[in-house]
Amino acid sequence: MNTTKRNPKSGFSLESLGSLILQVGVLFAVLGVAYLLFANTQKNLEIRGIESGFAFLWHEAGLPIGDSLIDYDPSRGYGYAFLVGVLNTLLVSALAIVLSTILGIVVGVSRVSNNWLLAKCATVYIETLRNLPLLLTLFFVYTVVLASLPHPREAIAIAEGYYISKRGIYLPRPLAEDGFAVFAAASIVALGLAFAFWRWAGAYKLRTGRSVHGFWGGLVILGTLCALSFLATDRPIGSEMPVYKGFNFKGGLALKPEFAALLIGLMLYTAAFIGENVRSGIQSVHAGQIEAANALGVSQGVVTRIVLLPQALRVTIPATTNDYASLVKNSSLAVAIGYPDMVSIGGTIIGQNGQAIEIIAMWMAVYLTINLVISLAMNVLNARVQIVER
Repeated sequence: MNTTKRNPKSGFSLESLGSLILQVGVLFAVLGVAYLLFANTQKNLEIRGIESGFAFLWHEAGLPIGDSLIDYDPSRGYGYAFLVGVLNTLLVSALAIVLSTILGIVVGVSRVSNNWLLAKCATVYIETLRNLPLLLTLFFVYTVVLASLPHPREAIAIAEGYYISKRGIYLPRPLAEDGFAVFAAASIVALGLAFAFWRWAGAYKLRTGRSVHGFWGGLVILGTLCALSFLATDRPIGSEMPVYKGFNFKGGLALKPEFAALLIGLMLYTAAFIGENVRSGIQSVHAGQIEAANALGVSQGVVTRIVLLPQALRVTIPATTNDYASLVKNSSLAVAIGYPDMVSIGGTIIGQNGQAIEIIAMWMAVYLTINLVISLAMNVLNARVQIVER
């Protein structure tokens, strides 16, 4: 028998009143704790003579930063220095995501290969890298692998203008010459035409059942039009070659050892997790799909590219999304090997003026924004590859 007292006019029970009082009490308790933390923080800042707020971002930083994607000098403000760190974080994270994805797919496919040696090598790679701390991998790459490279005067020459030494990787720096704007516009148009041809080839196959090589045809269109526009504009892209002078290379584009170590470490570590995601995705595909393809006499490479990998995406993408987010956050370990990412630069700023709360809030905002963008893009991709039941 229900004995709960209820107001016949309002329908409001004593149980609902008790729940409301409890929720209001919890809310006031949370607000009270937040106020105590705020008041205590403000008191400690006053004792140390630290002014809260973000006005310090416009003060002269005086920070020397070795790696920068944009022009920087120590007379710039703290905000500009932090922006340099954010761009460095974005650069190494983006490159590591691309490279780790490629390597992870190769390792994952190798893990389920019929070749015994290839499968075992992939297994050893995955089980080793997944069970080692990333920081240890970074130290190994930085202090053992890169440190064993020769001095710049004895640098390894891969090709003309491409050198590897313990002080970094040196490449020709591309330079925009006269006519570059026209060439860039023509390249964009060529890319649009190639994409349009690829879409048309897909639609034509669905409509007629006849296969047209949309990808390779689009690639031919893109390459031909770009080559013609390059020649028509009289080679609008030049290059500055690195030259050894004194004790190091001058000119060109230099990739510092710290950047290379962080990129290689993140790539190797994350690829092990992505490889396992790819392996599980491939094994989730029904065996009947593979048997049907084999019965048609399709080669193993085509089966992997057309049958296995597209269907494996449904399982691979959700787990890989988490690995991408972890990669971005793991890039903060750059501080351990001296690469100036935003955590390293932000830590230096805290050491100079004590604005720890503001810098930590900026770190949180940047990482949150990057990972939300990654999650959004991967969720859109995941929705496109899912099988919709009709």
